[in-house]
Amino acid sequence: MKFSDMKYERFDLDEYKAFYTRLAENARNANSAEDIIKLIDEHEKAYSYIMTMGTLAHIRHTIDTTDKFYEEENKFRDENMPLLQESLLGFIHALFNSPFRPVLEEKYGSLVFTNIELELKCFSPAIVPLLQEENMLVSEYQKLTASAQIEFDGKTLTTSQMAPYAIHKDRSVRKAAYEALAAFYKSVGEPLDELFDKLVAVRTRIAQTLGYASFTELGYMRMTRNCYTPEDVAVYRKQVAEDIVPIVKNLKAKQAERIGIPDMKFYDDGFTYKEGNPKPKGTPEDIFAAGKQMYTEMSEKTSEFIAFMYENELLDCLAKKGKANGGYCTYIHEYKSPFIFSNFNGTAGDVDVLTHEAGHAFASYLAKDFDLAEQMSPTFEACEVHSMSMEFFAWRWLELFYGEDADRAKFAHLESSLTFIPYGTMVDHFQHIIYDKPYLTPAQRHEQWQALEKIYRPYMDFSEIPFYNEGRLWQRQLHIYHYPFYYIDYCLAQTVALQYWALSQDKYDEAFKKYMDFVSLGGKKTFVALCEAGGVVPPFEQGSLKTIVKAAEEWLGKLVDNKL
Repeated sequence: MKFSDMKYERFDLDEYKAFYTRLAENARNANSAEDIIKLIDEHEKAYSYIMTMGTLAHIRHTIDTTDKFYEEENKFRDENMPLLQESLLGFIHALFNSPFRPVLEEKYGSLVFTNIELELKCFSPAIVPLLQEENMLVSEYQKLTASAQIEFDGKTLTTSQMAPYAIHKDRSVRKAAYEALAAFYKSVGEPLDELFDKLVAVRTRIAQTLGYASFTELGYMRMTRNCYTPEDVAVYRKQVAEDIVPIVKNLKAKQAERIGIPDMKFYDDGFTYKEGNPKPKGTPEDIFAAGKQMYTEMSEKTSEFIAFMYENELLDCLAKKGKANGGYCTYIHEYKSPFIFSNFNGTAGDVDVLTHEAGHAFASYLAKDFDLAEQMSPTFEACEVHSMSMEFFAWRWLELFYGEDADRAKFAHLESSLTFIPYGTMVDHFQHIIYDKPYLTPAQRHEQWQALEKIYRPYMDFSEIPFYNEGRLWQRQLHIYHYPFYYIDYCLAQTVALQYWALSQDKYDEAFKKYMDFVSLGGKKTFVALCEAGGVVPPFEQGSLKTIVKAAEEWLGKLVDNKL
């Protein structure tokens, strides 16, 4: 069904609370595993409907944050999902403690119950008001940052629409763009500090109410970390500092030579070539047409997938006033439909939408007929493997998007993949500090960020632009406000994706088959087990970064030597 024809209606909270109360009671009194399985089927239908309505409200609200109807419906979702969660978890708890659980594990897999245990540890009726408060604060951040109306180049622009100016080949334009962006964020700096103060406080209260010493422990359970610990992530961060930061520092020195700037500043960081960064050719319609051709040729499954997406209007990608920042992929359960949201701005990011976000969407499409919604999607770092690896498998078709600039686009993509990892790791390190020390003041948080910059990006010079040189850059990172402890998932996934990239250089078909082995399992295995099934090394293993980073550095060097 086309997205425009998908009907939204507000679900009846009281009806579904009573529904899950009945399911929980029946599960506790069930006489056989078959009785439990029938109840699970009922739950799947109800859950599909509830999630669909919530997702439709969310999508339509982000498409136009000024639409009062969907603003209210999204608010209803924020306020009432925690209330429904209490009743839903009563049913989940009954499944977890069922005497027929061995039969259920045989049918659905034991991982479902491992994840249920983590979910149960994240909730108590006592935290419902706090969850509502957290949801409202997150929505407030999204609305505040989407309100940007930046006067620049004779136009009124959103933050997304400023992106082409931030990588303009005229250095003075780049600097002016960063100054304009900084001025907006500086103007809302105090509200952003106040919002984050409240978020840290409410998340800490939630954790303490549940009996945890800090939100860090709860945050890992919320992220369903079912196969690794904060200590494992700390080992990974150490590898990044030792094995990637020196290489990135070297790459940045070469970038300065390439673009002819002896005093690299923050506003030069994203500028890859003196002639200007590679950008897709043609109109948005041309980019969509290239995407369709790429996925049609890539494989039988991707061909089927992209036809479904285009025919059913499952992409909203043009930037416009009132639209929320960023991009995402979500899933509309009732219609078995992935949905891609983004803000095209004429940069390489537009192609990334049709590779990265479409990687997420493709994985959802492959899993649409799984027995349980809980089996469809793995944990987030595995989901990001789906998307980041797809970016690399798209290299064969980059000429469709960039024409004669395809090699330069590959260079920029691979280089940015390496330079991103220290930044993403820094975001994660920052969040560990923040939630382990929730009493820090806004000024102290900014100081912590500045200290981490010296570890992970020692080459970066913020000196000329207020807001950035005050250690406030983290306030632009949506995930820090919305999804605590998410960001390391991108780094872990990039490490895996680079393994697929390295193999694909000589053995594309073998690499793609291994990728499909990883993706097709959905959420039926842990992240580490998916890595093993997909023929790659988990990122936590000592030395997992050295080999692939060295291979990438050598590839980049050869392209430069060939007068790229």
